[in-house]
Amino acid sequence: MKAWPYLRAAAHVGALLPLLLLIFDALRDNLTANPIQAATQRSGTAALVLLLISLACTPLYTITGYADFSRLRRPLGLYAFLYALVHLSIFVVLDYAFAWDLILPELAQKRYLIAGLGAFAILLALAATSFTLTMKALGKHWKRLHRLVYAAAGLVVLHVAWAEKGNLSTLSGDILKPALALAVLLVLLGLRLPPIRRRLTALRRTPPRRVIRT
Repeated sequence: MKAWPYLRAAAHVGALLPLLLLIFDALRDNLTANPIQAATQRSGTAALVLLLISLACTPLYTITGYADFSRLRRPLGLYAFLYALVHLSIFVVLDYAFAWDLILPELAQKRYLIAGLGAFAILLALAATSFTLTMKALGKHWKRLHRLVYAAAGLVVLHVAWAEKGNLSTLSGDILKPALALAVLLVLLGLRLPPIRRRLTALRRTPPRRVIRT
């Protein structure tokens, strides 16, 4: 498709823009009064958004029939991992300066850190096996492994909700961001259900009815 180079370029630019802006603001000392917290939040938000967008690629292909959408899933997923890596690195390197005697007790006490670390571990495994060589080596097990991306997305939503002291079950606290993320994730999961996917494919392939005017 002629539009593919432009779509690919737009995806790469859009995915890199939050990181470039973060670096630009850091160099200008423009990251609020608490720069580490601001950088942590911005990198985490970028990771969450890109992860959800990557999950939306397949449903977009199902709805539109435009196959190039599905080609964006892997690079966008890798960008989501990149931001998750930046997010974790800020926490370990800048916030705690590799002080494992402080980090490990924090992990044991704060559930949002456990959820975030679990999500990162899954994304790390998916990023490490996202290349053609590993796809061939794993065979049919590759798809099973990469379905864990939805578990990673769910853990990220929990990580955000607990970090912002929100409670999705009681709708209390600061829940706007995790609630929106959860809603998007549930919609994307629903669109992947076989009956719904078949229905959407059938609607796309059904030619529009001609209106006979009298």
